[in-house]
Amino acid sequence: MGGLRLGPLLRYVDWENGDTATVWVEADRPCTAEVRCADGAGGSVRTFQVAGHHYALIPVTGLTPGTTTAYEVLIDGRTVWPLPDSRFPASTISTPVPRAPGRPAPPLRLTFGSCRQAAPPAEGRGPHGPDALDTLAARLASGAEGAAVRPDVLLLLGDQVYADQLSRATRDRLAARRGLRDAPGAQVADYEEFTFLYDESWLDPEIRWLLSTVPSCMIFDDHDLSDDWNTSAAWVAERRALPWWRERVLGGLMTYWVYQHLGNLSPAELATDPVYSAVRETPDGTDVLRRFAADADADPASVRWSYRRDFGGTRLLVVDTRCARVLDEERRAMLDPVEEQWLRDNALDGHGTYDHLLIGASLPWLLPPLIHDAEAWDAALCRGERGERWARIGEDLRRRSDLEHWAAFPPSFAALTDLIEQVGTGPRAPATVSVLSGDVHHAYVAEPRTATTSRIFQLTCSPVHNSIHWAVRLGFRFGWSRAGRWVGRMLSSHGRTGRPPLAWRRTSGPWFANQLMTLTLTARTAHLRLDQAHSPTGRGPDRRPAHLLPALDRDLTAAADEG
Repeated sequence: MGGLRLGPLLRYVDWENGDTATVWVEADRPCTAEVRCADGAGGSVRTFQVAGHHYALIPVTGLTPGTTTAYEVLIDGRTVWPLPDSRFPASTISTPVPRAPGRPAPPLRLTFGSCRQAAPPAEGRGPHGPDALDTLAARLASGAEGAAVRPDVLLLLGDQVYADQLSRATRDRLAARRGLRDAPGAQVADYEEFTFLYDESWLDPEIRWLLSTVPSCMIFDDHDLSDDWNTSAAWVAERRALPWWRERVLGGLMTYWVYQHLGNLSPAELATDPVYSAVRETPDGTDVLRRFAADADADPASVRWSYRRDFGGTRLLVVDTRCARVLDEERRAMLDPVEEQWLRDNALDGHGTYDHLLIGASLPWLLPPLIHDAEAWDAALCRGERGERWARIGEDLRRRSDLEHWAAFPPSFAALTDLIEQVGTGPRAPATVSVLSGDVHHAYVAEPRTATTSRIFQLTCSPVHNSIHWAVRLGFRFGWSRAGRWVGRMLSSHGRTGRPPLAWRRTSGPWFANQLMTLTLTARTAHLRLDQAHSPTGRGPDRRPAHLLPALDRDLTAAADEG
């Protein structure tokens, strides 16, 4: 009798017609996986197999627009979700009312963040304090008066799992499978061990319920595969020389495709995806997916991880800032030419028909000015602007200090800036253009000093659940200061980098905590809220569990604050 190993995850919900969705599950054997909704909608599909695991992305059809319906999951006709004696509300699918011609688009409530360790690593930093996503789930599940309004979509911007910083429980699972003295030691080595990370993260009861009832979009960052993944050509060459690296990178890309990427796609995109079709058509899709992952690693331009979602009057473009890089020092780019053109085409397609443009990128576009200047300076050193000795120093510094954001790819920074200014200018410009990012373990709002029609924002929020070292706090605070700007100018002079193509300022923050940002977009207005997770307080009957408190509540489309 088949059972449910992991999931369900509610992934795609259609905003054009409001009548379809997809639900991801992992079963414990080959089976037919089915979703049945209380309103009669539903769907079923046979599982596909990869590396001895059995998965299904179930298309749900016949949903009624503008409604919320409970659903259950069945395996070979037997109900396996909700779990027996579940303390959580029923999992539901909520559909929007499609946008009618000449009518305002339905509002969108999007919650985002990045960098979530399910449990502190066995060695190093920790404890992490309350988990912001876990706390959000508990608040939504409580149904208490004043509980948070459920997001329409959850955007997870990278480091959903940590392949190189394992909890004690996951290390014990590895030790039961192989010795930890041999490379890569207490890090995941292959596909099977990557599945341990998803088990740990998504079997958390609160997270499991949350992901079953709030649609999610995802994109990787480095820790989903390896710290500093694709930071430079030299880094890649060193890694490829390691005997264990090939299985690591193949396992990471394969599990990302199965656990995260597939659910980002619409049913129409899935129907024309040759890899998805091939994996489903063969009794065991392991070899098909291995070849795909090997091609993705060897030739990043052969694969697209980026994707587009339209939510009524809001367009979301989620960009791959890891695999799509060009690492040759003479032509370094965050996005290869094909990927850069994809971003430009999708930002300009239908320009004037959407009210808000969101660009989801795991790495921030606008950083504290000192950090930006340091990354541009380091990029100049690495390409030999100050000679071979400084180039070696630059490469070492790049890896030690994670100097690999948009600023470390100056042509890409300039191209993204140019695109944002082009989209945001003119009578048909959207009300806002926002870059949503994480990675840097703090939160802030930054705005460029531009004469665009649109309000332009860098909205950065991380971590969801991780520690924040005191040196990180100090460094980022200094990076925003006047003294930090002066140091940055000195670095720019030494590296002969010149000034960035635009100036910007921080208009909110910085904040250092486990946290989530929520954007509420209604017609031509945008509202931003930052919630931080706080530890339990009180004792006995007065005890309050871990909870979220707002650190920011701001109308982004109000008159500009020059601050």
